[in-house]
Order: sequence, then structure tokens, then C-alpha cells
Amino acid sequence: MNYVEAANAPLRKTGHIKLYGPEGFAGMRKAGQLTAQALDAVADMVAPGVTTDAIDRLIYEFAMDHGAYPATLMYRGYRFSVCTSVNHVVCHGMPNARPLREGDIVNVDVTLVLDGWYGDSSRMYPVGAIPRRAERLLEVTYDAMMLGIAAIRPGGHVGDIGAAIQDFVEPQHMSVVRDFCGHGVGQVFHDEPNIVHVGRRGEGPKLVPGMIFTVEPMINLGRPHVKVLSDGWTAVTRDRSLSAQFEHAVGVTETGVEIFTLSPKGYHQPPYISA
Repeated sequence: MNYVEAANAPLRKTGHIKLYGPEGFAGMRKAGQLTAQALDAVADMVAPGVTTDAIDRLIYEFAMDHGAYPATLMYRGYRFSVCTSVNHVVCHGMPNARPLREGDIVNVDVTLVLDGWYGDSSRMYPVGAIPRRAERLLEVTYDAMMLGIAAIRPGGHVGDIGAAIQDFVEPQHMSVVRDFCGHGVGQVFHDEPNIVHVGRRGEGPKLVPGMIFTVEPMINLGRPHVKVLSDGWTAVTRDRSLSAQFEHAVGVTETGVEIFTLSPKGYHQPPYISA
């Protein structure tokens, strides 16, 4: 796969990996931090009885108040400002009026566009007290994401990320979803390269300073197989097992990696207690 300076590339997916300079990294810091602030606000409201519709309204109003726009709103016909994936929903769950219940787990996936830059991140939220197996799933999923990010270094390969995640998750008797992956991001919502969360070290596109993409493993308590419901968006586990996901937007630097979407409050993983 070829690499191209982002400043010389059109604002669309072209099949090339875009490389961003200092201006791009600065734009992603601002967009990423705004998205992280929005997810911090979600942490302060998730509780039994709260609806995912209410979370959707919160994100829309937060974006409007901060001069941003939710990237998912009307994206390919999607009607919401956020994706909310509850329990066995793997990703792309649609907000609705059903109240969250004690013991649920919910992923909230937010992408805010600020000055043309896409800050893309998601976190898991426990609803009240949750079963230990659900707690363990959230712990493993977060750790898997961070191990994948730790594998990023210039001169490495995209396969290093997937290998780090897969090698950690599968011995926990959990599975990594293959049907969805991370992706390039920056001034395009979904761009090259695909970041698959399984793999072998030394394979795939080379990691080069200036690359910007997401790492967002989806981990199931059961088997990895998923299906998409008739709404065309909602992906669920085929065996109805619980699923979890965390996501950060990151950039490859000259010495390693920068995470753009770290929580300002220190709300990195549950329990969310302000730092």
C-alpha cells in the first residue's frame, strides 16, 4: 500500500495511507480531547433508568455547544449522534427509549468533527452493579486495546497491533471479533489503513510516522461470530454472549505513539472515579 502526504491528498478515501504533519496532529489533539470530554460527561450520567436516547441528546447538545458536529448524524442514513451498544450488541447499536437496567453494560461510541478533524473514541460503561464476568470482560477489553497501542512504533507493522491483542485475549477464554476493525482517521471519517485486531507480527502495512488511525478491539465472552440485524446497522453476537469495546484515536510519532482521546478527568476504564 502506498503512502501519501495528507496535505496533497483529496478529502476522501483513495486507497492510500495518509501521513499527517504537525498541523494534523494539532487538529487531532483538539478534536480528540473534545470527544474525550463528551465521553466524560456520559460517565457522569449513565445509571439505571437512563435511556440511550438521553445519551444521544447529550452528545448532540454537547457538540453544538462546542462548535462541533457528530460525525455519525446522517452518515449513510444513520439518524443518531452516537452509537450505543448494550450487552450482546457488538457495535453500531441505535439509541432508543428503553431504560438501561442494573447490570447492563453499554458501549458509547462518539466521533465529533471539530474544524474538519474527526475525534473518534468509545468507552464501556457499567450500569450500576454488574456481574463479575462482565467486569472481567471490560477489564480484558481495555487492557487489550492498550496492549495493541503499546505495540505501535515506527518501523513496525499493523499486524503487530492485532497480534498483541489476540495473544492477550484468547488465553482469557474470550474471543476477538473479526468482522469489524479500526481504521484510518484524520480529515476523513473512515480511511486507510484497516486495523484488524488479530494478526501476526511483522505482517501488514508498515507503521510510519504521521499515520493516524483508531485501535478499537471488540471482545466477546463467547465465540467471535456476529450478525447484523435487519436495521442494517446493529451488530450482535450470534451466541448472545456479552460483548465489549474500547477505542482510541492514535498517531504514529518518530519515537512511538500519541493517544489523542485520553480522558481529561482520568476516566480511562471503569470504575470512573475522577483523577
